[in-house]
Amino acid sequence: MNSTGNIFVVTAPSGAGKTTLVAALLAADKQIQLSVSYTTRAPRDGEIPGVHYHFVDRASFDQLKARGDFLESAEVYGNGYATSERWIREQLSTGRDILLEIDWQGAQQVRKVFPEAVGIFILPPSVETLEERLRRRGKDSEEVIQNRMAIVRSEIDHVAEFDYVIINEELDLAIHDLISIVRAERVRTKKQLQKRATQITAMKSNG
Repeated sequence: MNSTGNIFVVTAPSGAGKTTLVAALLAADKQIQLSVSYTTRAPRDGEIPGVHYHFVDRASFDQLKARGDFLESAEVYGNGYATSERWIREQLSTGRDILLEIDWQGAQQVRKVFPEAVGIFILPPSVETLEERLRRRGKDSEEVIQNRMAIVRSEIDHVAEFDYVIINEELDLAIHDLISIVRAERVRTKKQLQKRATQITAMKSNG
């Protein structure tokens, strides 16, 4: 596909601070657009349909999936999540950079269609930090906490599949790292020769 846009895939175990980092990136860089996922889960307080997620029932979700509308899809804690492939292609064709907040399963599916996608894995300082956060909330049973921690460790097993790893130990530094990755990827030679072909050719000796 001839396009000048980049796809950034940001993945992290629950509680690692991914949402905060992505929000900071989007606020700092207006050239990148967040992909709005489809989900079968119910909206949470403050979530706006079409802004945070496209909320659909299970029947509609399964129909869209069967029709091949999704670039990737995954089941997380019993709920379906997916990304529209048509929307992604439309945005990339206009030169827009797209950011996907998805899990490692979704990242694998995206790479099959867009092998050039840039994968970024966000890690917490330690899994103990995440467990402590869950316990402080006081909302989950010991069984639920242990199940979630097992899932976290299984997610982290896939860290080597990604291009970049950010350890969210100091928030400001992690935000800086994420912004720097996005900006560095835009000025790779291949991208610049594609996006700025006329400008660069005019400066060559045979231009």
